[in-house]
Amino acid sequence: MADKPSRGLVLYGDGLARFINSSHTYLHDLASRGICGFLSLSNSPPSETEDERMVREFAQLLDSCEASLVWFMGMRAAIVANNSSLKSFGGTLGFTVMQTDELIKNNHPLSEPPVDVVASELLKLLGFQEGKTLETSQFDLIFMHIGAGEKANGQTEIIANDIEYVNGLIGSRLHLSLVMSYGAVSKDDDPSLSVLVTKNENNSDLSLLFPHQSYTMKGGNSRNNVRNHCPMLIAQWQYAVTRKDMAKTFSFEDFKEHGGNLTIPADRFLHEVAFKLWKAPKYGA
Repeated sequence: MADKPSRGLVLYGDGLARFINSSHTYLHDLASRGICGFLSLSNSPPSETEDERMVREFAQLLDSCEASLVWFMGMRAAIVANNSSLKSFGGTLGFTVMQTDELIKNNHPLSEPPVDVVASELLKLLGFQEGKTLETSQFDLIFMHIGAGEKANGQTEIIANDIEYVNGLIGSRLHLSLVMSYGAVSKDDDPSLSVLVTKNENNSDLSLLFPHQSYTMKGGNSRNNVRNHCPMLIAQWQYAVTRKDMAKTFSFEDFKEHGGNLTIPADRFLHEVAFKLWKAPKYGA
């Protein structure tokens, strides 16, 4: 376990889960090293715009209805995003807000790929520099929003192929979370992408006593409007801190079959990360 407070980096691939394939070796390597699972979301309201969906799902990740940075022991946190709605939303919650372009400075060689520059700058902001962990850092936690079709460095591209953001993000006190969502979904989406565990799948003799799953509960009461399909996929890793499960690939099927974290509500995610950073008490068991 960590003997000092950690720093956290959350890479959020908004709507990119659909684009993951076998060529994205960095994603699969992360999944094989860390612990994997799902973050459940609420159903979308009718006639929701893409910007509204983006903010609503991000708000659940931040538990913006209940949590605040003050509640998390004054955690110094930043959001890196290009979407104007997300930047405005993050600012109202007390996050420092930055754009991807702000991380790319003129003192980097032109030959250095932008994705490598961004990765290096993110680590510096968290106190990881030249292979060393500094005792102080500008931030405790950074969320980086990466959305399909966003403009990055003047070029429109689907960031699903830019898995190099994950490359090199290794440090004994870095807690890395990679979250990938399906973006806009409907009830007609692939039924195989369901996190429901039915009695038929449970071979226990106690199947008649099959309880409500914890992600459907809050404070002893059932949650309303839980979406049971197309959850966010999450893999987390920190050297000597996170457990390792049996998942080998970053995929829904592998996470459901071999993931160690199963499903938790998306609005509990920040609480879990804050605990790993020594900024909040433990959520759940």
